[in-house]
Amino acid sequence: SHSVRCGQSAKINCSNVCGNTLNCGKHSCTQVCHAGKCSPCQLTVQQVCYCGSNFKEVLCGSEEEFSDGFGSFSCENICGKKLNCGRHYCRQICHPQPCQLCPRLPQVVYRCPCGQTPLSKLLELGCVERKICTDPIPSCGKTCGKPLSCGSYEFIHTCESLCHEGDCRPCSHTSNIYCRCGFKKKVSVTLGGFFFLFLIAAITFMCDKRCNKKRSCGRHKCNEVCCVDTEHKCSLVCGRKLNCGLHRCEEPCHRGNCQTCWQTSFDELTCYCGESVIYPPVPCGTQPPECKKTCTRPHDCDHPVYHTCHSEEKCPPCTYLTQKWCMGKHEVSLTITQLGTDTFVKSSFRLLNVGDCSPCVTCCPGRRSLASKSWVLICKLSPTQLYLLQQSPDPVSKLIFLIAAISIATKLTDLQLGDSVEISRLITKKEMKQARLQCDEECLALQRNRRLAEALEIDDNSNPFNIHSSGPKYSDLLKEDARKDIKFVSDIEKEMRMLVEAVNKGKHTKKSHCYPPMNRDHRRIIHELAQVYGIESVSYDNEPKRNVVITAVK
Repeated sequence: SHSVRCGQSAKINCSNVCGNTLNCGKHSCTQVCHAGKCSPCQLTVQQVCYCGSNFKEVLCGSEEEFSDGFGSFSCENICGKKLNCGRHYCRQICHPQPCQLCPRLPQVVYRCPCGQTPLSKLLELGCVERKICTDPIPSCGKTCGKPLSCGSYEFIHTCESLCHEGDCRPCSHTSNIYCRCGFKKKVSVTLGGFFFLFLIAAITFMCDKRCNKKRSCGRHKCNEVCCVDTEHKCSLVCGRKLNCGLHRCEEPCHRGNCQTCWQTSFDELTCYCGESVIYPPVPCGTQPPECKKTCTRPHDCDHPVYHTCHSEEKCPPCTYLTQKWCMGKHEVSLTITQLGTDTFVKSSFRLLNVGDCSPCVTCCPGRRSLASKSWVLICKLSPTQLYLLQQSPDPVSKLIFLIAAISIATKLTDLQLGDSVEISRLITKKEMKQARLQCDEECLALQRNRRLAEALEIDDNSNPFNIHSSGPKYSDLLKEDARKDIKFVSDIEKEMRMLVEAVNKGKHTKKSHCYPPMNRDHRRIIHELAQVYGIESVSYDNEPKRNVVITAVK
């Protein structure tokens, strides 16, 4: 002990040995004076098993050191101690309690070896009474009937020998062993007089059948040999592209859509000119921000730029109006030159030749081609009117002129793809009726044949003059498919006809229909019919869920 100031919290240690009793209660701590509890005793104690044939060493004071007087642990071997009869040995596993009585003592055995007949009844029949455990147990003479270790749950094999002492003889039957999935079975064999039965719990018998069930993802088959799985979880990596289009899904293969890409950029995302900015963090796949500034990319021409800043590498066609002579040198038209192509698309604004535009249509194949694609020419503005409109000091008149030109120019891309352009808002109905192409030789022949058919009262459907029919032209293969499955082909054709009529009569410019998954031959029929009806057809997804989507465009 030491004298210290009141309130001093420092611990005081001396250099003497601790000497406190350890957890075992038998030994003392040999460490130098220390704070806290002493460490557990590290000395070892030798223990003996219950039957006395095996030894082991354990830490003193541990739970394993416990002993009940017969021993400390079980060695899991046969006990082997002499029983109270002094003639037989204990056949139990090493145990802590005293051994049981000899199972062959006369006062313990009351029945014959097979257990079907009491010994008292056999004594009445003249059997000798047993005096000691070594005397034989009388037999009843019946079939043993004890269940053997072989057989199956459906059929239990029994001993066919007469009532006897000791172990039963090997089984003379055969047994069926089923594989773990239950698809195949094997017959047990007898070798050298001994019966060998391989139990399912001991040796797994597997067949060569592969599982055809779908995995949990719905995309892949299980394909496991002798499968016993009930969930069929897919262990493959999904690998499909994420919504960003740059990375792939790394999750285990799954149903439904993949999660959004977790990649994130910590750099600023700007438009081309740098005016609009999206600050980090920026999720992967984010498109550049929209910018209302005028495009600052280098252009091939020196005309003024009317489109805004964009993220696409290629700029839209130049919409600046320039003057160009027609191919016949009859008039000068305002043209919009699309750089990168060899064609010049004419605007509708004529500067010369007021009146019928048929002479220019005759000499300009390009304009005739555009007219055949439902392009209506605006040819009724006089040179004076157009000049005054363009040169008018009135800013409203100039704006009207510029809006009309740009409105037509923005539709040029759709026009090249075969679409029509609605310009009825730019001209009156009277001018629309006057804007007609001159009837050519083919048109005159059709009109002449039609008048002749009316005079002769011939039905138009009979087509006697080989007038161009608007009916579909089916291939020989498609006709053969219709003969084989007329209901399927009729249903598909009916759906396409309804889709085309809905688009033509409705407000939407395009409409789609998705067919259910079907086999390859049926999908081919849909693609061929789509070509006949002039609609788009695209196949999606993988087998066996591959289907076709058709789209009708007005």
